[in-house]
Amino acid sequence: MNTKKYFYVITIQYLGYRFHGWQKQPNLKTVHLMLDKTLNYILEGRRFKTLGSGRTDAMVSAQEAAFELFLFDEPIDDFTAFLELFNYNLPQDIRALSIREVDSSFNIIQHSKVKEYLYLFTHAQKQHPFCAPIMTTILDELNIDLMAQGAKLFEGTHNFKPYCFRATDNGIYTREVLTCEIVENTLFKANFFPEKSYILRVKGQGFMRNQIRLMMGVLIKLGRGEVTLSYIENSLKTDSQEVMDYIAPASGLMLNSITFKQP
Repeated sequence: MNTKKYFYVITIQYLGYRFHGWQKQPNLKTVHLMLDKTLNYILEGRRFKTLGSGRTDAMVSAQEAAFELFLFDEPIDDFTAFLELFNYNLPQDIRALSIREVDSSFNIIQHSKVKEYLYLFTHAQKQHPFCAPIMTTILDELNIDLMAQGAKLFEGTHNFKPYCFRATDNGIYTREVLTCEIVENTLFKANFFPEKSYILRVKGQGFMRNQIRLMMGVLIKLGRGEVTLSYIENSLKTDSQEVMDYIAPASGLMLNSITFKQP
């Protein structure tokens, strides 16, 4: 007997500070685990499956992430009621934003998309502890103008093998970064934030393991005066054998948006 299947894309946002990333792992609290536990409860045992659009690391947050819900036998009749029930039962650091139906040809992993990540940071002095879940504080003085110049070097198509954690000789490391810039933070505000903070904004179709945190790491070293602009330029060349040794802390990173392109 053929079972009817329905397909939905659900967008969510979450604070990653207390989660061990997206992917389910034994005996660890992850975003995917909490979503599935909540869905199992509100769907009252109906058969379903979920698939994320990509993984985020432990402590990484998302302004807008997405996952695909495969629902068997019966469709969702009322999207508004579903979102209300879903949000009522989700933990307070996860919120569902929207739901839409897609057809069986849609695959959330393989479908062409553009992701935008933000890395929120400040420097020079210790900040209020409440900043810690979403902002990295570098206690050293940083040359922000020089870091902004360095960020622009990542734009375009380059060899990003040095910016992949534990890269092997079998991966595809030639990638395109559509946007990479450092700007003053005007997006996130709180009365306990420092007077000035900054954002590394990176946009592209796909990123490798720890890529953005390794890019941010070398920019921090640039801001400290430990490396030069030429060092970053050379690290992106096809024959580069550099291995980046500093991964910026996870809590400053967030997935800001994900845009699916039309087939």
